[in-house]
Amino acid sequence: MQGAIENKLKSMNIELPQPVTPVANYVPYVITGHLVFISGQLPVKDGKPQHIGKAGKEFTIEQAQASARLCGINLLSQLRAACGGNLDRVKKCVRLGIFVNSAAGFTDQPKVANGVSDLMVELFGEAGKHARAAVGVNELPFGVAVEVDGVFEIT
Repeated sequence: MQGAIENKLKSMNIELPQPVTPVANYVPYVITGHLVFISGQLPVKDGKPQHIGKAGKEFTIEQAQASARLCGINLLSQLRAACGGNLDRVKKCVRLGIFVNSAAGFTDQPKVANGVSDLMVELFGEAGKHARAAVGVNELPFGVAVEVDGVFEIT
């Protein structure tokens, strides 16, 4: 029997991919107490980085939001692994860090961040409401538009 969160993902037409393997000397997540800290996730699909470029130059706000959402989907795949395959263990999305590869003068990072924030609230409801930081950066790994990390409380 699938859990409530897996059923919700299915109703949202979201299939979580296999978690991405780290590309450097770090682990994809760390559990301490009831908190899961998930390392930054990129907009990777089928093993390949997507959305190469800068928000405000190569990408509109809406396209960058889609990149943030894809990062969120990859974040959820790591979270599912951390929860032993059971996303119903998630009590709260505590915090998200959203890093936006930004063109000079681009200041709509909070709007881009809504791509992943909205996903968490849609999936987890009230438990998906979180603190966050939406930060513009000059470059990101592989030149992608967005990177997202997160902290979740689990049972």
